[in-house]
Amino acid sequence: MRKITTLALTAVLGLAVMTTTASADAAKGQKFYSKKLKKSCGMTGAEFAAKHTQDEWSALNEGGKMAEEIGTLCNDAKIKEKLIPHIYDFANEFASDSGNVPSC
Repeated sequence: MRKITTLALTAVLGLAVMTTTASADAAKGQKFYSKKLKKSCGMTGAEFAAKHTQDEWSALNEGGKMAEEIGTLCNDAKIKEKLIPHIYDFANEFASDSGNVPSC
């Protein structure tokens, strides 16, 4: 019985760690923006994120228009599809109505 309980708890803990790792991250989005997009956008991360409210960023992301909006704001900058969730989390975290200010 003890082995089964230990195995079950290990499995649950493993799944919890995997789901956390698989989700998008605002810090990764901020780092990517600073390294790859800041120059082509010609603005700080705070200015980029403040272009829209959290609701507007959410609508862009849910509508599949996030990459298009990044291209519009950043002089047709191209980004990899896998990085869009991170950029979205960054923009949403520091949107004009969030009250948060990024360090980039």
